[in-house]
Amino acid sequence: MSKKLSGKVALVTGGSRGIGAAIARALAEDGADVAISYAASEDKAKAVVDALRQKGVRAQAFKADQADAAEVSGLVQAVVRDFGRLDILVNNAGVFALGQVHDRANNLADLDRMFAVNVGGVATAVRAAAPLMGDGGRIISIGSVVGESTPFAGAADYSATKAALLGYTRGWARDLGPKGITVNTVQPGPIDTDMNPATNGDFSDTQKGLTALGRYGTADEVAAAVAFLAGPNASYITGTTLTVDGGFNA
Repeated sequence: MSKKLSGKVALVTGGSRGIGAAIARALAEDGADVAISYAASEDKAKAVVDALRQKGVRAQAFKADQADAAEVSGLVQAVVRDFGRLDILVNNAGVFALGQVHDRANNLADLDRMFAVNVGGVATAVRAAAPLMGDGGRIISIGSVVGESTPFAGAADYSATKAALLGYTRGWARDLGPKGITVNTVQPGPIDTDMNPATNGDFSDTQKGLTALGRYGTADEVAAAVAFLAGPNASYITGTTLTVDGGFNA
């Protein structure tokens, strides 16, 4: 039996671990050939590729710095060169930095890189990919619930990067609708990953307490939302946000 994404090619940025790796697995389960990008974790990227190939799909890892526009454009071109097409772009790569606006001790280089990766890298990837995608194409960006609210001090810059994705999603949906390409954001709440473990003492306990379900989510729960938006049953969904947060923003 043909799977719903058979014959499709997906690129998942930042796919070597956490949410990105879970998304890559979910898309492969549905039959897509999957390319992932990574910045530094080559061994983890190779392990993900091996796991994807065991599912019977083509898979390959590409090294690319999402803050470097030339590398991001080259990444998209390399995927199309090696796989022959691109149908699904998942903008998952992201970085996180804290800094209160009045704190002169802030590392502004970290904040600048966060905007370069979380906003600039996504915009570059979409600009490179959109002309190469056909009718039925899917662009899905991984945002965050803090794109709509900022529940603790020091996260304003990170919140701003994720809020930018919401604006881009709506605008790009208008731009690319005539091409039959949908553009959406998946907005996770607290998810148990290396970046935000569920066992991080008071910080994780506070986040659990802010959810209606009283727990962290899993990377696979986010991946399921992405797989839905990438599939044929989501063909009339565009310019919107699917929130996977356990009721964090309820």
